[in-house]
Amino acid sequence: MIPVDDPSDERIAAFVGLRDRDLQRQDGLFVAESDLLIARALRAGYEMRAALVDATRPEPLIVPDGVPVYAASRAVLERITGLGVHRGSIGSFVRRPVPAAAQVMAGRQRIIVLEGVVNPTNMGVIVRSAVALGWEAVLLDPTCTDPLFRRSARVAMGTVYGFPHATLPRFPAGLQQVADAGFTLVALTPDADAEAIDEVAVDGPIALVFGSEGPGLTTEALATCHRLVRIPLADGVDSLNVASAAAIACWALRPNTR
Repeated sequence: MIPVDDPSDERIAAFVGLRDRDLQRQDGLFVAESDLLIARALRAGYEMRAALVDATRPEPLIVPDGVPVYAASRAVLERITGLGVHRGSIGSFVRRPVPAAAQVMAGRQRIIVLEGVVNPTNMGVIVRSAVALGWEAVLLDPTCTDPLFRRSARVAMGTVYGFPHATLPRFPAGLQQVADAGFTLVALTPDADAEAIDEVAVDGPIALVFGSEGPGLTTEALATCHRLVRIPLADGVDSLNVASAAAIACWALRPNTR
């Protein structure tokens, strides 16, 4: 481990402040927090650039040969990252080019499509649920948050690193691209006139479509979808958080069920 005692040390610039968007746009990097997420990013094939660890950790961090591991005291770590809690290790990784949506859809049967999901926590929960329940990829409209942002990845327990994702054109054109690829677009909505999800059966490839946390799917997106589906709720409850709704829908329409 290489000792670091100055937060302004250029060798650890990628870790200072952990600014996701700056890392993405300026450096083409993302960060993974904790040994578990670092291991999963490596398993997914991402190139590791460097690591920053707590100098008091009892065990070494396992990294590929040649990757520098910088060690700092807890006080310096807090100054570097801007976080009151440090998870023992942070790794910086090189982003890969995001594949075209057509490439991600090819050969797949169950995908998630998101419009306006800007909360990283919701993104992480959606991806984690999708992976756990056998869904195969996620497609995003241009307004969605990045699945590789640190909070999304942390909430998803690193499952985002190996889960295919791509960006679609702005809806409804992006949705039409999914429909043209042979997917039945199944939109989740609280509309009382929509089909109850426990009564839905769909043959062939399915794309579950979810909207933003507040307003949900836009009118144009809903009009493009083939099926409108609701999760039956108790009286007095009008809707669920998008991540909760996605988990339920991924289970209800999971592969090898309907």
